[in-house]
Amino acid sequence: MPVDQEVRRLTFQRLGRMLSKLAAKPEPASVHRFRTNSRRLEALLEELSETLTRNDKKLLKSLARLRKKAGHVRDLDVQIGALENLKIPQEPARKSQLMRMLAEERTKREKKLAKALDPETLRELRRRLRRSEAESHIPENTDPAMIATRLFTGSVPAGVPLSENTLHQYRMSGKRARYVAEMAGDNPAAQAIVAQLKHLQDAVGEWHDWLQLSQRAEKLFAGVPNSSLVAALRNVRRAKFRIAVDILSQTRTAFAAKTSLHRLANAGPARKQPPQSSGNASAVA
Repeated sequence: MPVDQEVRRLTFQRLGRMLSKLAAKPEPASVHRFRTNSRRLEALLEELSETLTRNDKKLLKSLARLRKKAGHVRDLDVQIGALENLKIPQEPARKSQLMRMLAEERTKREKKLAKALDPETLRELRRRLRRSEAESHIPENTDPAMIATRLFTGSVPAGVPLSENTLHQYRMSGKRARYVAEMAGDNPAAQAIVAQLKHLQDAVGEWHDWLQLSQRAEKLFAGVPNSSLVAALRNVRRAKFRIAVDILSQTRTAFAAKTSLHRLANAGPARKQPPQSSGNASAVA
């Protein structure tokens, strides 16, 4: 299945629009969309493009710096939302204290992001985006679904036990594999891969958000013995971990089946062995 050229075009255009919105006001939705669209472009250029030009490399390096700053803001947005929805009657003062700390850090991170998005930087990014869109080339025989499957299944060696570290590795490889598969557009096989990886990405992302939130609380209340708030956050974190591991196990099984089917399809019919001549049979005997 080839790359959908309309999806390719929109990848560049959407990122350009997100940069403008992010510079105007780093609202939660704008921050999130900038991060996802910049990762889509990164996957397109690094995994599907024939070569990376000097312009592509500079563009991706600049986007990575901005995405890191935006990531700090995004993480805090999600953690603030999670803490707001945590229903716990105990320790309301500590919950408020943690909320204030998150909000204050969010304000600081937003200012740093806004400072990095100065007019000169925006002009340079838009120029490089236009040039990259015009110059990048994807070979006609490129199969996004096959590449996405390989990216996901090859991210962690077979037999490695599931842990927080391997879960995080699958979180990162699953994102990239999903964005690669999306480049096939409405192709049913690619859409099935996208749906599976999105389901996994949502579950692992939730676990990671609660992991970061509980770690912040543990650090803030390190001197508080038996904190009910910290205990509640740890319980949610463990529950989200179990859910993510279950979904990851199902996803790995599904992708292993896809890989096997692909190998069988490429192998073709087994070759018949030519019959031995009587002379050869005598020689063997």
